[in-house]
Amino acid sequence: MKLSQYIINDIEPLNVNSNISELQQLFNRLTYSHIPVKDDNDVFIGCFFETDAHCFETDKLLKDYKYALEDFFVRDTTLWLDVLEVFAQKSTNIMPVLDNDNKYLGYYELNDIISLFAESPFFSEAGGILVIEKGINDYSFSEISQIVESNNGRLLGAFISKIKNDVAQVTLKIANVSLNEIIQTFRRYSYNIVSGHEDDSYNEILKERSEYLKKYLNI
Repeated sequence: MKLSQYIINDIEPLNVNSNISELQQLFNRLTYSHIPVKDDNDVFIGCFFETDAHCFETDKLLKDYKYALEDFFVRDTTLWLDVLEVFAQKSTNIMPVLDNDNKYLGYYELNDIISLFAESPFFSEAGGILVIEKGINDYSFSEISQIVESNNGRLLGAFISKIKNDVAQVTLKIANVSLNEIIQTFRRYSYNIVSGHEDDSYNEILKERSEYLKKYLNI
């Protein structure tokens, strides 16, 4: 799936010489946490945060508050999971998209990127959820995959869901097989089993939470 098809370009970045009142009025009309800003050469220079903008003096210019600009963006070639990571790091619901020449192309909305995650096989395909943990220097994804596949399982997804006290917790979505044999094999390889849930009820809970998140983002 080409992520660039989700680029929205109905918001033109404000010029750094625009009046603060324009920025505040734009925030009053929109539900975005940030508004992009460009310089006189049409080069993207950052975003203003809504809470900050409403504290600025109305009769001043955007350039008077350049120190408050937040410099974050992604490229039109950035993978969706990396885009989602930047959203989380910057606590924003709008993400400026630039090409390799730093030309502003538009922006991504957070709920669109969340929807891609919710529609991924990790959520949409039937399977069981298994949460395991092991020392951060002792586990490997190649070993995890080998354990799952040696028990005729099909790994639909895996991610590090927690790191604490040098112990990594990994969440797996596994299809095609009961989790019991896989769990026993992980134990033989010295993995601690945090939790294991077969398909039906737990998978439905994940889907419900995914739907709730999408509805929340659309409020």
